[in-house]
Parts: sequence; structure tokens; C-alpha cells
Amino acid sequence: MSLNTQVNTDTGSLNQVDAIVVGAGFAGLYMLHRLRDQLGLKAEVFESADGVGGTWYWNRYPGARCDIPSHHYSYSFSEELQQEWTWSEKYAAQPEILSYLNYVANKFDLLRDIQFKTRVTAAVYDEASQCWDVETDTGRRVRAKYLVLAVGTLSSANIPQFKGHGSFKGKTYFTGHWPKDGVDFTGKRVGIIGTGATAMQAIPLIAEEAAHLTVFQRTPNYAAPLVNEPMNADIDRQVKANYREVRDAAWESFAGVPFDKLKPSALDDSQAQREAHYATCWNDGGFSLWIGSYGDILFNREANETAAEFVRAKIREKVRDPAVAELLCPPVGQAYGTKRQPCETGYYETFNRDNVTLADIKRAPIEEITATGLRTASAEYELDCLVYATGFDAFTGSMFKMDIRGRNGQSLQDRWSAGPRTYLGLATHGFPNMFMITGPQSPSVLFNMPLGIEQHCEWISDCIEHMNRNGLQTIEANTEYEDQWIAHVKEIADSTLLPKADSWYLGANIPGKPRVFLVYLGGGKQYKQICNEVVAKGYQGFTLTAGHAHNSARQKSDAALVD
Repeated sequence: MSLNTQVNTDTGSLNQVDAIVVGAGFAGLYMLHRLRDQLGLKAEVFESADGVGGTWYWNRYPGARCDIPSHHYSYSFSEELQQEWTWSEKYAAQPEILSYLNYVANKFDLLRDIQFKTRVTAAVYDEASQCWDVETDTGRRVRAKYLVLAVGTLSSANIPQFKGHGSFKGKTYFTGHWPKDGVDFTGKRVGIIGTGATAMQAIPLIAEEAAHLTVFQRTPNYAAPLVNEPMNADIDRQVKANYREVRDAAWESFAGVPFDKLKPSALDDSQAQREAHYATCWNDGGFSLWIGSYGDILFNREANETAAEFVRAKIREKVRDPAVAELLCPPVGQAYGTKRQPCETGYYETFNRDNVTLADIKRAPIEEITATGLRTASAEYELDCLVYATGFDAFTGSMFKMDIRGRNGQSLQDRWSAGPRTYLGLATHGFPNMFMITGPQSPSVLFNMPLGIEQHCEWISDCIEHMNRNGLQTIEANTEYEDQWIAHVKEIADSTLLPKADSWYLGANIPGKPRVFLVYLGGGKQYKQICNEVVAKGYQGFTLTAGHAHNSARQKSDAALVD
């Protein structure tokens, strides 16, 4: 039964719905479709932007595009949608992905249940009603049985607070909140802080416009060429004729994108064989080198170094000035691929331009933002524009901004003070009927996001359907199963080289953030199987209650979650 009533409380009148969804990107749109159109529930979406798209709404910086092939980076739930949408490039750019999401929103009539320009300021679990009371910056207050966080993994910008922050008199831009109308850098002296995946996309295009571009690099990164191209009509027809097989193959692969050249071990091949294999993967582009070359390069340091040195050699080939090339080469000991591998188009060649300077801020750190630019320990730079390409407060940043409070008024931020505590990356103890889509400790950013999002939305909507069908009021993760899941996530991560890097996978880019590895590395196929087994065992690891009496049997088992 769907709810759509007015409830009187001592703080005034508020609307009641079945479910509130926060965010209108890939996750929020599909969640709304599942809840409203398939379960017949009254659902409302709150979105801070004035349109759909999530990260693809905000990240309009030059060069923004997907690093997963377009056919894979799309919804699979509607065969009709798959057939009628045609991508123009192998790797879609931000404007096209945003157009796609707007197309989806219109096709499934989703806009009428999305409140735009509305930011959730508080979400409090009311134990008397066993519902969530949500407040927004527009003054709207809504009560719902279910709260679904579709806020995105990379949606809260990380803006370093250098001394003098805010004193710059020129124009300041953040890649994660780029102006809708774009920016004209013609004739400008531009500085960009950061050399991660975002910066690598933006730098070549900014350099083409600017009078001069200074790139402030703290840590050099490994990158491989994207090798983008216009969509091949024959390939498009072939994929559309076999989309079911394409999706099945994606789910059989570790990261949700199949690679057919993956070999077991880099150490099994001779150096000549390795070089040839790496070259083939390099020329294929995208993530082929990273997760499609050898299965052991993210597990074995010796194997990893063979890939790392291959990339360093490529950088030296591309950059004419040997001193600049060495600054761009990650040093021996900095493992390849332990941070998400950026995919670049002309990035390294950009440093051959006369109007581009590379500043090493590891050797000479930024000391102060000034009125006219910035000062490092070794030089002062006069700038007209300053661009921050400094990444995100990943996984938790957007959640913590909402003041989410569960049982006994405990804040989510306090409960996660030592790092996120989740069960399956879907739920957390003390916060009944609250679900996270691609939350911490799920495969999230190390799996094909649209497919991972669909799996989460379907699991959540199936769970809600089960509860409503059986007269259940609340579902809540059990702490012992959280402990098991956290230990399992850590055990798998520690078997790889990834936790050894100072990456945003561990929150290492945010001062004071607990260093906890935040991604499940068992692969999407195994993760999906675990989620299905939890359901098959009666939602093992969760407590489900009927009504206010909390009188239903606990859905738990003493058996270990994972062998």
C-alpha cells in the first residue's frame, strides 16, 4: 500500500511518502523508477542541482568524459532504451552522458517526482513512528518509511584550505562545480592544482586556449591513452543485436567491463613477450593495460614494477624535455594502478608546448594563495585564473553534509568516526530502513557504475517489496555481520597492493579522515552472489521487525557470511 498523507506533529505539518531518495544521477533515477513504477509506491527525490545527472551534471570541465566504453556505461534494465539510444563516441563525453540521463528521465516520466534545487539538510529517524523525517533547505519537510541515499561516490568536492584561501582576486574554478556556460581561458595566465584523472582530461584543452598554463603537481600519476574514436556503426549494430550477451559478459568480468587479452602472470612471460603484450593493451586504450593485461600486477610487486616501468618508458617517449619527463614519471616504489588509472588524450604531449610549465609542489610546496596568484617555497606565480582539480571527499563527504541521525539521535558521522561501518555497503546498524546505493565497502568505483547501481537498486527495491508484502516495519543491519563484512573487505584489499597507496580509496586525500579501504575488491560477480545468498537465507545479517512491537524473528545466523 502506498502512503500519501499529511501528518500532524508538534513541529508542524509534513508530507508523508513511502520513500525518499536523495540524488538524481544514475542511481536516483533508476531507484525512483523501481519504487514508483514497479512497486507502485509514493517516492520523492530531492536533488540539489536544477537538473538530473548527478556527477555528470556538475563535472562540466573541459575534457570531461567517461573512461568506460559507452555501450557498457549505460542502463541495462530497458531493452527498448538500449535499442533506441545511439552513442556518438566509443567513450562518451559529459554533455552526451547528461543528454542520455535527461532522455531517460523524460522517457520514464521521472521529473514529476524530483524536487530540484533542494538540498537535504537533516534526516532523522523517528523511533515512535519508525519513519525518517527529512528536512530541506527549501523548508520542505517529508516523512518516509524508507530513506535511500543515491548521493554518488564522487560528489563532494575536496578543496584544500591553503593559507590565504579566498584571497585570490582573479577567477577561481573547481572542476567538480564547473560553470554551466563554460570558461574562456583565451589570453589568460592559468594555474591548475592537481594531476589526477580530472586534471589529465582538462589540462590539454586548457593549454590550447590559455596564454600560459602552470600545472602544480604534487604526485605524478601513471596514465594510459584512452584511444577514443567516433562510434563505429557496425559495432553499434552488433552490440545492440547481442546486448544480453554483452551484459552477461560484463557481469562475468571482475570490473564489469570484459577484457579478452587478460593473462595470468606478467612473470610467466619473457621480457620481450611482456613488452609486446603491454604494447597491445596500451594501444587498445582505456583500462586494457590496468585490468586487462596480467592478473597479478595488482597483487605482486615484482609483476607490478614491469607494468610501471613500461608506462614510465612511454612517458619518456612522449615528453621531449628529459627533466620534465622525469618529474612526470612516478618513481620506483610507487606502484602502478593502485590508484584508479587515469585515461589520457594528449596529456603528456601537452608538456612539450611552449606555454605550459610544470611546477613540482612536492619539492617546493604551495605556501600561500595570494591576491595575484600563489606562492610556493621556491617561486611566486602571477595568475588570472586558478583551477582546483583536487578531487573529492569520496564515499562519505555528501552523506556527512546531511546531518543523518539514526536511533537515539546518533549521527552517522559519529558512528563512522573510525571509518565507515556497513553491511554489504548497503546498510549500517542503528539506521533502520536506510539504504545506500554503491556505498562504502561495496564494489562501487572499481566496478562498472551503471551496472553496479542497477544491482543495488534492484536489491533494495526487492527488499522493500518483501517487507511490504510481509507486513514488516523495519530492517536493520546487525553489528556482528558488519564486523564480518568489514573484515572480509579488508582481507581482500590487503591481499592486493591497493591499500599501500595514498589514494582516495582510503580517504588519504582528506586531512584527518580515517584510513580505511573503502572498496570491495572481490569483483562484481562475487559481490552479487553474496547479496543474493543473503536474501536466500532470509536476509541473513539483518534484523526485520513487524510493527512497533519488534516482535518478529531475527533474520540472523551464526554461520560465517563468507567462507
